[in-house]
Amino acid sequence: MIIFKDVEKVLLKIRPSLQADGGDVELVEVGDDGIVKVKLLGACHGCPMSQMTLKMGIEKILKAHLPEIKAVESI
Repeated sequence: MIIFKDVEKVLLKIRPSLQADGGDVELVEVGDDGIVKVKLLGACHGCPMSQMTLKMGIEKILKAHLPEIKAVESI
């Protein structure tokens, strides 16, 4: 089972990179099904590259630290 605070700890490592470009990420939900839901903020919200940031950045890093994560979705 994925614990909310464990996901938040990993996101704290990712945040400085996002914030350097004027964006941020907020953890919304960690489902029992292994789906993590986040909200992209600032410059990340609505950016044409946000899906790449989400999948190739945030999701990849979260899965490396917490292999039980199945996917990361933006809401």
